[in-house]
Amino acid sequence: MASDYSPPLLNDELSKRTVIFGLHLWVIVGIGVGVAFVLLLVIISLWIASKRSTTVPPPSRKPTIPSISKEIQEIHVDPSVPKPLAQILSHSQPDSDPLTERQALLVSPDEEAAMGMNRIQIEIGKDHRIVYPERGSGGGSSHGSGDSRSAEQTAPAPPEVSHLGWGHWYTLRELEAATNMFADENVIGEGGYGIVYHGVLGDNTQVAVKNLLNNRGQAEREFKVEVEAIGRVRHKNLVRLLGYCAEGAHRMLVYEYVDNGNLEQWLHGDVGPCSPLTWDIRMNIILGTAKGLMYLHEGLEPKVVHRDVKSSNILLDRQWHAKVSDFGLAKLLGSERSYVTTRVMGTFGYVAPEYASTGMLNERSDVYSFGILIMEIISGRNPVDYSRPPGEVNLVDWLKSMVSNRNSEGVLDPKLPEKPSSRALKRVLLVALRCVDPDAQKRPKMGHVIHMLEIDDFPYRDDRRIGREGRMQEKPGE
Repeated sequence: MASDYSPPLLNDELSKRTVIFGLHLWVIVGIGVGVAFVLLLVIISLWIASKRSTTVPPPSRKPTIPSISKEIQEIHVDPSVPKPLAQILSHSQPDSDPLTERQALLVSPDEEAAMGMNRIQIEIGKDHRIVYPERGSGGGSSHGSGDSRSAEQTAPAPPEVSHLGWGHWYTLRELEAATNMFADENVIGEGGYGIVYHGVLGDNTQVAVKNLLNNRGQAEREFKVEVEAIGRVRHKNLVRLLGYCAEGAHRMLVYEYVDNGNLEQWLHGDVGPCSPLTWDIRMNIILGTAKGLMYLHEGLEPKVVHRDVKSSNILLDRQWHAKVSDFGLAKLLGSERSYVTTRVMGTFGYVAPEYASTGMLNERSDVYSFGILIMEIISGRNPVDYSRPPGEVNLVDWLKSMVSNRNSEGVLDPKLPEKPSSRALKRVLLVALRCVDPDAQKRPKMGHVIHMLEIDDFPYRDDRRIGREGRMQEKPGE
């Protein structure tokens, strides 16, 4: 027999009022479910946030720039005995591992003794050791190395602060404090002119201190006259000289600090499979460098010839603006068309043919080096690279052959994020080829180079004109 009892409906149970403010049971259940859902969402979001903070890498930074410590290959010639460029460069090729290269005052020991000059030496290599000169007999103090310098100096110290019309005259004590006594960890560059240290002055200004080594014991007055002429040079694409130090045998230059490395590091350093230097950035670097050189050649009187245009002398700021450095250490020229120097300064792979063989120095040699620089920026290759196949060792010869074979795109740096338009590439290649013309008189001036780079409708006839430029410049023995 079926039971007459029937369980109460769920609806009736949920409709009953509770003791909690007299609310219905279904209202209490709904509130509980809602609160539980909100708590679940909060817990999930907190878990995701904690997971993300532990797994997500820090904000993206620019690739670390490795230090490229390549020894400077300076070319020395006697202008009275002209030699073919190939013969000169063959003697400049390193035959052994240059672990340590000594550079000292460029005078013979006899001349040094006769002139009573002190010797400054530097060992460029792993230790960056500086050997400071001994004081004269009246000083009674000597310095063995950078680490042995102490407060033993008894010579009266010059005034701590002195201002010039264009900058600041720094004392040796100021620069020693700024660079932590020229500590090895403060070395940010080295070359034929000396070692560059990063320093922080007393007012927290960051500077680059270049300790000059090849100054021939230059007299203090002569040094100041030359440096003050350089210090008055102002251009956005030139590294600004802030001041100098001239005490005893010490000759130092204080520059603004450019904190994004140099072009050589970004072109040849380990920046990964994709370079941060896009095509537009590279073109801006080329144009900025050209404007800085044009100012030196055409905006100053007397004009300034750089003599050592190369990628390591192009500094970059955080916005990738180019700043030409070391221009102040070149010869100052008068109005004459050329100048013969007894010591040819230049870097292996960048030096102009006529400059190395005859010692003739004018702004056209800078134009040649600038053309090499353009090729280096476009291709990402070193001007001379003995690790490559025989036909690709010399950048100029390789690029000319590629252009002559109508393979312009083949010269592009494989690390470029994107390829430029064919028109833009051909225009820059034509400018580079004109700059490295073997005939110095046919090379354009820097003002004309800038005009060619900036004008979009720069006249050329597709590949044929560029190919003709390359073939015309391919000569035996070049």
